[in-house]
Amino acid sequence: MRLALTTEEATFRDELRTFYTTKIPEDFRELMRQGSSLTKDQLVTSQKILNEHGLAVPNWPVEWGGKDWTPVQHQMWADEMQLACVPEPLNFNTKMVGPVIAEFGSQEIKQRFLPPTASIDIWWCQGFSEPEAGSDLASLRTTAVRDGDSYVVNGQKTWTTLGQYADWIFCLVRTDPQAPKRQAGISFLLIDMATPGITVRPIKLIDGGQEVNEVWFSDVRVPADQLVGQENQGWTYAKFLLGNERTGIAGVGRTKVRLAQVKKCAERTGLLDDPLFAARLAEAENEVLALELTQARVVSSSADGKPNPASSVLKLRGSQLQQVATELLVEVAGPDALPVDGDDIASPAWAQASAPRYLNYRKTSIYGGSNEVQRNIISSTILGL
Repeated sequence: MRLALTTEEATFRDELRTFYTTKIPEDFRELMRQGSSLTKDQLVTSQKILNEHGLAVPNWPVEWGGKDWTPVQHQMWADEMQLACVPEPLNFNTKMVGPVIAEFGSQEIKQRFLPPTASIDIWWCQGFSEPEAGSDLASLRTTAVRDGDSYVVNGQKTWTTLGQYADWIFCLVRTDPQAPKRQAGISFLLIDMATPGITVRPIKLIDGGQEVNEVWFSDVRVPADQLVGQENQGWTYAKFLLGNERTGIAGVGRTKVRLAQVKKCAERTGLLDDPLFAARLAEAENEVLALELTQARVVSSSADGKPNPASSVLKLRGSQLQQVATELLVEVAGPDALPVDGDDIASPAWAQASAPRYLNYRKTSIYGGSNEVQRNIISSTILGL
């Protein structure tokens, strides 16, 4: 594995750094650096800037806005974006439904959906998980029954992230309840969230925010031409989607930024002088370096842009280290991490934000396939156990 960048790669990296730090508004990047949430309009604005400069969907086919980059360049695009605290393009659009449509959709569906998906003129959300079908996704029960030129959809999805903002939802639905294997009777549908019969209900999280939702479908009529690929082949498309999602889920750049914040705040409070804390921070930094090298190895061994099963290793360890970073920051904050309502608060803003972020990041070991599922994938696919 080659670690040093070539002259061309170093130039490419520097061009990305210049773009990210000059074209994306500084106030957006500062909010990201602080771990604060951006508004929908701010996220849309940022992605539109990236898309206008050809940097929103480099992982897509070139004819639909992608880039003919090397795997190393693709990784630098993501790493430098995270290090610059640039809001990343909406994953539901760029890493999930977009690649699925580009790979499996008809030409008509590609022409209809890919351009507005890249430009975020359509905001997508994901309709996979159900109350009794999360990690065991193949047990989903939302049905889609063919009726003439439409499917009639009934059922419920849950943990639908940012569904309150979404214009459309891509859904896994059961189209053949009699299939011999549960995976064999699932299809991939695109559904307009404005369709009659859809109800979105917020789920208030332990950190006080509303990031996820329940989505109910009651006799929702979906045009049959919004089926992606072939009926009952949705499980294949879902595996393709999840492989793409996990590839970028390690978040090495984000964790580096967060650990840098931990070190800065620990220096300010004097906690960095504690040898035990300093050792834990150093261990976390070393683990992130090891993850970065693993990521480089996975990237260099990837072929033809196909998801690498080792992405499960990146997802597993990446999520753990993201959580470690939030735990360390809460420890630095101490009693100031306890949230207090009001404007005149003596504790600093970073400390007040540390506990909600810690609570929110418990999700990283669940979404994209729980870490228990990742261990099963690693044991069977990589280790052959």
